[in-house]
Amino acid sequence: MSGIVGIFERAGAPVAAAQLRPLVDSLKHLGPDAQNIWAEGSAGLGHALLQTGGFSSPVFSIAESHLCITADVHLVSRAQLRTELLSTGAQISPNAGDDELLLHAYAQWGPDCVEHLRGDFAFAIWDAQAQTLFCARDHFGIKPFYYALFDSLFLFSNALNALRLHPRVSPALNDSAVADFLLFGLNCDNSTTTFRDIQRLPPAHSLLVSRDAVKLRRYWDVPVDGRIRCTRADEYVENFLAAWNPAVADCLDASPTGIFLSGGLDSAAVAATANCIQRGRAALAHPPESCDVRAYTILHGHLARDRDPAHAAQLAAALQMPLQHIYMDNVQPFDQFISAQPIAPEPVDDPLFAGLFLSFQEIAAHCRVALSGEGSDNLMHFQMWPYVADLRCNADWRRLLRELSQYAWRRPFPWRGLLVRLQGLFGKGETAARPFPKWIAPDFAKRLDLPARWRAGQPRPAPPQRHPIHPAAHASLYLPQWTRMFELENPGVTKCPVELRYPFLDLRVVEYLLAIPPFPWFFQKTLLRRAMAGLVLDSVRLRPKTPFVADPLLLQLQRFGSFGVKTRADAGVSAAVSAAVSAIDTKAAPGDRSSGGEADLYINHSSLLPLHGKMTAEQVNQMARPICFNFWLQSVRQVGYN
Repeated sequence: MSGIVGIFERAGAPVAAAQLRPLVDSLKHLGPDAQNIWAEGSAGLGHALLQTGGFSSPVFSIAESHLCITADVHLVSRAQLRTELLSTGAQISPNAGDDELLLHAYAQWGPDCVEHLRGDFAFAIWDAQAQTLFCARDHFGIKPFYYALFDSLFLFSNALNALRLHPRVSPALNDSAVADFLLFGLNCDNSTTTFRDIQRLPPAHSLLVSRDAVKLRRYWDVPVDGRIRCTRADEYVENFLAAWNPAVADCLDASPTGIFLSGGLDSAAVAATANCIQRGRAALAHPPESCDVRAYTILHGHLARDRDPAHAAQLAAALQMPLQHIYMDNVQPFDQFISAQPIAPEPVDDPLFAGLFLSFQEIAAHCRVALSGEGSDNLMHFQMWPYVADLRCNADWRRLLRELSQYAWRRPFPWRGLLVRLQGLFGKGETAARPFPKWIAPDFAKRLDLPARWRAGQPRPAPPQRHPIHPAAHASLYLPQWTRMFELENPGVTKCPVELRYPFLDLRVVEYLLAIPPFPWFFQKTLLRRAMAGLVLDSVRLRPKTPFVADPLLLQLQRFGSFGVKTRADAGVSAAVSAAVSAIDTKAAPGDRSSGGEADLYINHSSLLPLHGKMTAEQVNQMARPICFNFWLQSVRQVGYN
């Protein structure tokens, strides 16, 4: 894990190390272990390293080369990449780090090197001969990459706030991104940020910057053409484990390692597999070492019906794995939102967002790497009818009849689907039309035609091709929510030296799961349940998936009472909560860009309602969004510029 930053003067003006120093200094929370700056001619690169115990070092160039690199990179399938490079005649040292392997890959294949890479990465390579800067971001956007492009200047970093320190970057907001946030809770455009001058390099894209051109290219799409059909049922499980076990192992290049253990099947699979691999490695070490894999469970003590923590504790005990509870009971709405620094580089719509910092602070006390079970629900999203259509199209009548009959026998009656349809007929429930938020400033709504955007709903990116049997799972991997989640869990936001990794999003796992039949393997996650037999307790492995028992924010309102204009701090609510709406009440003259007045350009404060426990979860979350935005806007305007 590293902080990266760079400057390219496209008109040929020299770049001095002093220009990079304040930007690199701002990355110390991303890389507290070592910092380095390189500047030559019209380009300069900066690097701040966090040593995670394995394969990364602050390498900037290889011997007798015209190439320099700064990278935040964690490669997987390293042996395969090394073999490919050696076959081209590359001279690679035995202890080469990931960034050095990456630089060798660029030296051999140029911009096509990204097609040989697997893992999480955001990097930039300066080619002194060609006078070009090549940048790339990994397939799912797990590593952030931001840039600012002016006529003669190109800036980049994996930390948005680092770019904001440069004097050429304007503090002006991107109104389209603000509109998306106020309507849907996030910026739906993966190529932009909340700031007008700062762009986001989308996942699976590269950028080639020269003196006279900037070329953006998508180098990878989620595959749609894989087709694996086994003769024996056991082969599906065996082939899954052949992809899954190396995926988890490649995430374990550091010890100790943390696991987010929720008590559900996905995180249990990560924990059990990681624990098994680490114990095997510890036993083979000379002298033998202890296995240091730790589990962390988020606990809401006031949720008496939440059984997930109990299952997590049972599994951790069975695995002989230390378990630490992270209690969220004392995290109150808008904690840490009132600050001289923004709670996040871009606005967040969760008033309990401070709980994220608490989680990572607890983990950072022991670990620099943590694993997450995110991704399984999307990849194993079950759909039967596209599969049936594919079997019919391929005239596979025997398999079609067999699997349809088995599905009809195992499928529960769709009571919930019928209820949703009936509610929709009467204008209620999930499919009912929702009124446009009255608290959005009328002039802002009119200028961007926000009522039409609201009626259309959150825009969904259209994949270039439709998957023949897993269309929903495939399309879900393009959602901007992924980019948002990865960036919020990055040290650039958490300010904690913990790198989060996602074994389910390893390309070996993704490619395999999207190539096998959905039935029976994705029906109630049959594949994962069978694969974890003997590793995960049956009480966890076989339990049905259960939703979260209640919305945490709504529960906080029910515990502490409503808050709004008349909220009293002595009613058991924090002072931050008491100030929430009064901060929005700050009025200013039209066009005033002070913190209070600027909020009025987007929010009609007179239409805001106090939040209370009798609201639905959706109403609470929507009405809290303008308060979150106002807090963020006030704090972001206090950030100084050099």
